[in-house]
Amino acid sequence: MRRFYIWTIGCQMNKADSGFIAGCLERSGLTPADTAAQADLIVLNSCMVRGHAEERVVNKLNSLRGLKRNHPGVRIALTGCMVDSRIGELSGRFPWVDLFFRPQQWGVLSDWAEGQGLPGLVEGGPLLPRDPPVSAWVPIIHGCDSFCSYCVVPFRRGRARSRDPAEICCQVRGLVERGSREVVLLGQIVDAYGLDLPSRPDLADLLAELNGVAGLQRIRFLTSHPGYMSRKLIRTIASLDKVCRHISLPVQAGDDAILKAMKRGYTVEEYLGLVADIRRAMPDVALSTDVIVGFPGETEEQFAGTMEVLRQVGFDQVHIAMYSPRPDTAAAGRMPDDIPARTKEARRAGAEALQKEIAARINAGFLGRTVRVLVEGQKKGSWWGRTEGDKLVFFLAEGCPTGQLAMVRIDSASPFALRGTLA
Repeated sequence: MRRFYIWTIGCQMNKADSGFIAGCLERSGLTPADTAAQADLIVLNSCMVRGHAEERVVNKLNSLRGLKRNHPGVRIALTGCMVDSRIGELSGRFPWVDLFFRPQQWGVLSDWAEGQGLPGLVEGGPLLPRDPPVSAWVPIIHGCDSFCSYCVVPFRRGRARSRDPAEICCQVRGLVERGSREVVLLGQIVDAYGLDLPSRPDLADLLAELNGVAGLQRIRFLTSHPGYMSRKLIRTIASLDKVCRHISLPVQAGDDAILKAMKRGYTVEEYLGLVADIRRAMPDVALSTDVIVGFPGETEEQFAGTMEVLRQVGFDQVHIAMYSPRPDTAAAGRMPDDIPARTKEARRAGAEALQKEIAARINAGFLGRTVRVLVEGQKKGSWWGRTEGDKLVFFLAEGCPTGQLAMVRIDSASPFALRGTLA
């Protein structure tokens, strides 16, 4: 094997895992390929949080069947949330796949790799890419203990396991030394960090320590859960100069009965009170959220409650998904999927249309203002980067090295991005 190709779908945690795998393979002497057809080893990092994502993975696997038939020497591995303990079932469905391993099961990958002539695949501590991106993902807690009734993550990624803070800080310093200027701390519930460690450090403590890393310019974290967003954490975010005032805080629904059925552990009133606390501490905070429409039993009135929350809060970004039953979850086992597909689609479209109006109004407020952008690269002749509030900005400039902070005057705005020129 000489070249590898990794195909990734799903959350930032999956993308971080794929980065780790790529680092392992490169250290073992393989080089990345541009396409699957050019590779000797193909790794698919799967997602099944929604039915649509699972369908895409299955389609990708089926597309590789012919490649395997024509090139029997190519090796195919599947990881991610589609892989659980029932590997025999997967092997029966996809016999052309050579290896199935669960998320973070690096030992299984290592043992298999040694059999393929790739010794020492995952030796040592956290691997750092030779040329990390300006904004680097850093997982700080794996798995989840919340068991929301619709979510498959605890069954596929296991219970919550926080990383040692000293190891995280070491990794962040290494990334900065290699060129990263921003880190995004990741967790299925990132603000539950540390609760399972003997010393019980929390996310606020970790943020405070990382804020002192020389050369690091920005710190982000996602995704938060309202039940773990403490007042201490809010105060810490407001007080630290490198922590971006951008919080991802999934609400999921705007009705108490639906939230209870989802096992979210809070009410609409409690969620709105938390948003008010955050905005009192940080009036300029940017908020994003996740919403599920078409949950079992959701009435038009209950969906209207979700729309009202979107109007009342005025989120900068909203990620909207249609409910789909997931294996092993409480909702799939006990609640009929009784909302017609056309109704789910209509609700999704309605929520997206409302959010587009809200985002357009918020972004229009940046016209004529000068914002600070961390430059991440070039696309189609324009430089691009993000503001502290996670606004995507494209701008024109003669030269603007990646990794630097640029002051950009905003000349135009859409619901999805800002455009301007170097101030």
